[in-house]
Amino acid sequence: MATLYITASEAYSGKSALCVGMGKRFQLDGYSIGYMKPIFRVARCLGGQRVDEDAAFMKQMFGLQESTATMAPVCVDDLVFEMAMQGKGKNILQIIEKAFVDVSREKDIVLLEGANNLMQGFVIGAPPYEVSQLLKARELLLVKWNDIRDIDYVLAARELLGESLLGVVVNAVPHRQMEFVKDVVAPYLDEKGIKVYGVLPQERILRSISVRELAEAVNGEVLCCEDALGELVEHLMVGAMRVDSALSHFRRKANKAVITGGDRPDIQLAALETSSKCLILTGNMHPSPIIMGRAEDMGVPMILVRKDTLSTVEIVERAFYQARFHEPRKLARFDEIMEKNFDFEGLYTDLGLK
Repeated sequence: MATLYITASEAYSGKSALCVGMGKRFQLDGYSIGYMKPIFRVARCLGGQRVDEDAAFMKQMFGLQESTATMAPVCVDDLVFEMAMQGKGKNILQIIEKAFVDVSREKDIVLLEGANNLMQGFVIGAPPYEVSQLLKARELLLVKWNDIRDIDYVLAARELLGESLLGVVVNAVPHRQMEFVKDVVAPYLDEKGIKVYGVLPQERILRSISVRELAEAVNGEVLCCEDALGELVEHLMVGAMRVDSALSHFRRKANKAVITGGDRPDIQLAALETSSKCLILTGNMHPSPIIMGRAEDMGVPMILVRKDTLSTVEIVERAFYQARFHEPRKLARFDEIMEKNFDFEGLYTDLGLK
C-alpha cells in the first residue's frame, strides 16, 4: 500500500482539488483508494455531529464505506488549542493512527489531505511531519504559485522532510508564467533532488463561486431569478463610477457579480446590459419595478443586502478566496488539467505501483 500526505505552502492552495484529481485517476487505473483528513478546523453540523465538508464530499465522490468521522477524526478548534497549552489535550496522534487503520484497510493508495502548511499542528502535538511519519507516508507538496520566492518554501520543506518528500506540484500558475515555471523552475528543483510532478495553470472557473454561495456569504435576500443561483461567478466588479463610463467598464469582464448601491438604478441598468451573473444591491434599498422587470427578463438574480458597499466587497472577496471545489463544472475542468499536466506514470513508479 502507498500513502501520500498532501501538504501545501498556504491555505486554499487546492489540496482538495488535487486529492479529487488524483483519486479519480487512481480509481480509473484500477486502484482502490482511501481518503483521510487527519486534522480539520472548519466543520458543519450533520446529525448533531461536527463533520468536515471535504471528508463528506470525498466519501460521496469515491464511494467510500468509512464514516466521515473516521476519515476526518480530529476537529481542532480554539478550545482544543487552549487545552493543549494547559497540558490537558488528548493524544491526537493516537486518535489519528487508530482512524488510519480503518481507512487504509484493503486499499492500494491512501490520500491524506494534510495541513495548510508545514508549520501547523505543533501546539497540539501533531505537526505535519510527525503525522506523515506515523502513517508511513510520503509527502507531496502543493505550492500555489505567487512568484519566484515560492521556491524558498520548497527548499525549506525539503530540509525539514528530507528524503521523505516525494515531490512537488505547482498550482495556479498564470498562463504567461507557465513556460518559465516549466523550463526554469522545474529543472532547478530537479537539480536539487526535488521532482516536480505537475505544473498546473491558473483557471478562472476553478476560482469561481456560485451565485447561491455569494448570496449566503453576504446574508442577502434573493429578490428574483432563483433558478439561476447555480450560475458560476468568475469576476467581481464594483459599480461606483459615473454612469457615462459604466457600460464600457462592465463590458471588460464576463460572468461577473456587480456590487452597487441600491440607490443607483443607472448603474444597475448598465450592469444588466452586460454579462452579469448577479447584482448585489447594498444599503438595504429595494430596486425599482423597472429594474426588477429588466433583471427578470435577463435572468439575473438581484440580491439585497443590509451592509454598505465596502463591507460587502470585503465579504465577497473573502468568499471567492475560500470557494469550494465541489461544483461539477470545476471537477470536469480540473480533470482535463490534470490529464494534460500531471505525471501520473512517474508518480506510480516512484510509489512502487505497477
